[in-house]
Amino acid sequence: MLNAIWLGFFLVAFASALWQWLGLGDAEVFSRLVTALFDMAKLSVEIILVLVGTMTLWLGFLAIAEKAGLIRLLARLLDPLFRRLLPEVPSGHPAAGHITMNFAANVLGLDNAATPIGLKAMHALQSLNPSKDTASNAQILFLVLNSSSLTLLPVTIFMYRAQQGASDPTAVFLPILLATSASSLVGLLSVALMQRLKLWDPVVLAWLAGVALGMGLLLSTLAGMSAQALAATSTLVGNLTLFGIIIGFLGIAALRRVNVYETFIEGAREGFSFTVSLLPYLVAMLVAIGVLRASGVLDAGLDGIRWLAEAFGWDTRFIDALPTALMKPLSGSGARAMMIETMNTHGVDSFAALLAATFQGSTETTFYVIAVYFGAVGIRRIRHGLGCALLADLAGMLTAIWVCYWFFG
Repeated sequence: MLNAIWLGFFLVAFASALWQWLGLGDAEVFSRLVTALFDMAKLSVEIILVLVGTMTLWLGFLAIAEKAGLIRLLARLLDPLFRRLLPEVPSGHPAAGHITMNFAANVLGLDNAATPIGLKAMHALQSLNPSKDTASNAQILFLVLNSSSLTLLPVTIFMYRAQQGASDPTAVFLPILLATSASSLVGLLSVALMQRLKLWDPVVLAWLAGVALGMGLLLSTLAGMSAQALAATSTLVGNLTLFGIIIGFLGIAALRRVNVYETFIEGAREGFSFTVSLLPYLVAMLVAIGVLRASGVLDAGLDGIRWLAEAFGWDTRFIDALPTALMKPLSGSGARAMMIETMNTHGVDSFAALLAATFQGSTETTFYVIAVYFGAVGIRRIRHGLGCALLADLAGMLTAIWVCYWFFG
């Protein structure tokens, strides 16, 4: 599947470039394609350099948590749920603890912490995979839920809006929460349908009801706060939780007489060597995305959507934010650039900018996640993973449009 997708990106880009050269007389198009190749290769190295530090740090702390038995404890706590959603994972397996910590980091908007923990979880799931080049059911469910990006505290989105001078940087908090909840729900349901998971099991229903109740209480609590209080609370909760986890790891490990320094060094060393091995997979995916963008295919698709919307008599304001939505599954940095460009062009408090920010927070960079998570463990056949992830992306985007018209229309 990845082979066909990767090749298809290049072939579509080449066909588009030929049309622009021969049909439209644009002789510079191939220059843009070649420039995109080298720019994306350079960007891949820059991303890896950032990941090296982050991965080294967090795998060091994860090694301490493992040595102290905290990962096994998390796995036992969630064992009733994971035995139903991830029947391939044995009771008490460390993968359950890593998955839990990854979801917690995503929910709090701690992207830098979520990636290395998620890669650790993928490796743990790979140890249970009988076919090493084919994604298992458990790996697909884990990846789809990661790509749907359930986030309660999108602190980075608030930061970008504040930098652009938004009158209320947190105005998109509830729209993002609703959109990302929709994408995660559709991702779970689509995988459950493909894998015949029994979501009506009393244990699963109890967990889903508990999550829904918790979100309802959170929304009712935050709804009464001022914008300034909400922004301060988001930042405080995210950072306090992050550092609290680190102190918890260190404190419990010390009580159990773990040599925390030596253990951290061992885990950090593993993180360094592991991150460097990701570079070929990252270069491969980003250069394919780069040439597709440089070929003008995305712009042509946007024009087609505008024409279709006008034909049906729809409001077309949402189209100005679509570059962020179309770029998000392909490139996180590209989507971020699109969002900022929309803010600069239309104004940070315009409908297009508010919708672009909601798009940015509602889903994850699906192709990047697939390239890194599956590439890290040598998965080549991804089965229904991509289809379910893209369906979750679509649900998040459509919900973002509906919610923004509801909130800001």
